[in-house]
Amino acid sequence: MKREEEWMAGAIEADAVIVGAGPVGLFQVFELGLLEVRAHVIDSLPYPGGQCMELYPDKPIYDIPAAPVLTGRELTDNLLKQIAPFEPAFHLGQEVRLVRKREDGRFDLETSAGTRFVTKTIFIAAGVGAFQPRKLKVGGIDKFEDSQLFYRVREPARFHGRQLVICGGGDSALDWALDLVGKAGSVVLVHRRDSFRAAPASIAKMKALCEAHEMQFVSGQVAGFGEEDGRLTELKVLGSDGVTRRLPAEMVLVFFGLLPMLGPIAEWGLDMEMRQLKVTSTETFETSVSGIFAVGDINTYPGKKKLILSGFHEAALAAFGAAPYIFPDKKVHMLYTTTSPKIHKLLGVESPVMD
Repeated sequence: MKREEEWMAGAIEADAVIVGAGPVGLFQVFELGLLEVRAHVIDSLPYPGGQCMELYPDKPIYDIPAAPVLTGRELTDNLLKQIAPFEPAFHLGQEVRLVRKREDGRFDLETSAGTRFVTKTIFIAAGVGAFQPRKLKVGGIDKFEDSQLFYRVREPARFHGRQLVICGGGDSALDWALDLVGKAGSVVLVHRRDSFRAAPASIAKMKALCEAHEMQFVSGQVAGFGEEDGRLTELKVLGSDGVTRRLPAEMVLVFFGLLPMLGPIAEWGLDMEMRQLKVTSTETFETSVSGIFAVGDINTYPGKKKLILSGFHEAALAAFGAAPYIFPDKKVHMLYTTTSPKIHKLLGVESPVMD
């Protein structure tokens, strides 16, 4: 009991915490909002949208109802507009590290940033897991991570005026190379081959800047590094021609893509099957732990289809499934957004005048 009282100091008390800010997690905010539940949303990425924004922000999606085609970015933007009236609280760039059930039936939850919650319910909408960057596989170089070696850009200004090496051949690598040319002291792009997986316009612009000697491209793989007085000073790049080139480097950015990792969710004591969370019923999408729900690609049940629209359906039913935990003394009725003045007020829209 004392531990629970100590935890309360500085903790955020919540009705619902959603783990995952992808499309299904965002729609879970909406479905909870219709029941007058304000949600807190946690995601390991520094922005909402999940896999849609991280892997295919500009790729067309064709199977969202009433939207013949829209991109991952457009879908995310639309969902954010839809949930804005419910004022969700986002806690981004954080992973859930600890979940434990309290004696009163609620949950203690803590993130990697030290944000603590006491919440009545948890909704896991983590897709295929938290995205972790693919690391540069060079022995010993990890000691420079977050000081000279980075896998994400959070403060672009820290690279200004520096000798910068960017590794990767996708959109992220080229976008940041183009952005930092003229701001960094020098920019060298390193990719294992001279073909890229990026927008043609970005590739053309990068090549033009190389021809104008405003940046440099080196084809090869990082095979080692040099250091002096505990500071990274250079990267050693082995080219396809067998020649090792030494590139001065004060800062290194690496964009090798992301790996989905289930992470600490696997340690929460929930029933699992093939790295997915089993739900006890398709009426509520509750997991084996009462008060914890799983929606979207993270869950599994007979007949499961990994589709965004399936996740939207699951989010709607999970919200109603959670209502008894959030409002134990209240009967929750389903109201229609087309006709309910109460919902219109929640959404900030005028109720239509009926003849």
